[in-house]
Amino acid sequence: MNTRAKTFQLITGLLLMAFSSCDAQTNKDAKQMNYKLVGGPCEGCEAVFEYGDQELNATDTLPDFNKSDSKIKISGTIYQSDGKTPAEDVILYVYHTNNAGIYKAKESAKGWGKRHGYNRGWVKTDHSGRYTIYTVKPSPYPNRAQAAHIHYTILEPNGKYYWLSSVHFNGDSLLTPRETKPDSPRGGTVGLLSLEKEGNLHVGKRDLILGRNIPNY
Repeated sequence: MNTRAKTFQLITGLLLMAFSSCDAQTNKDAKQMNYKLVGGPCEGCEAVFEYGDQELNATDTLPDFNKSDSKIKISGTIYQSDGKTPAEDVILYVYHTNNAGIYKAKESAKGWGKRHGYNRGWVKTDHSGRYTIYTVKPSPYPNRAQAAHIHYTILEPNGKYYWLSSVHFNGDSLLTPRETKPDSPRGGTVGLLSLEKEGNLHVGKRDLILGRNIPNY
């Protein structure tokens, strides 16, 4: 083997070692990420991690938005635990029923998408703590056991994740004091929206406070 070939072989070997070391460190860092469920048991909260390789931003549009006349926009600001400082890079996962009141899943659904249906999405707050979701107004379950609602789950940059009180809609005949006047709403605010008409949208606002009324936070 000539000198040039030996040199090329040596460089190639060093590069492979460097890439292997980098991959090992990346895997190690991923394993060391300290995700922690707080606030008590939560069936399905793991779905907050199922955004895969999507590049999350502060706005998301759920699948049925362009297929219905009942379009709604929900926006708000998520604050740090002091209730004043905007919280950046917080992931908010939402899901809800379709206009038939069921969590309709796609045939190709995986993970919690089989249970939560296709009307689900993820947003990540911007530097101002803002988020916006475009979707459709969900319907109550077919048995009308509960008022229509949208589920909220939070994943903080520090790895803590937990469920929040759901969003409900003012005027729903199925509402109870549990939804309209909760003692300690998770997330610090009652998720009862009075939607206002803006063009072809019905708009509501819900701000949130990280950790507020979350047990063992």
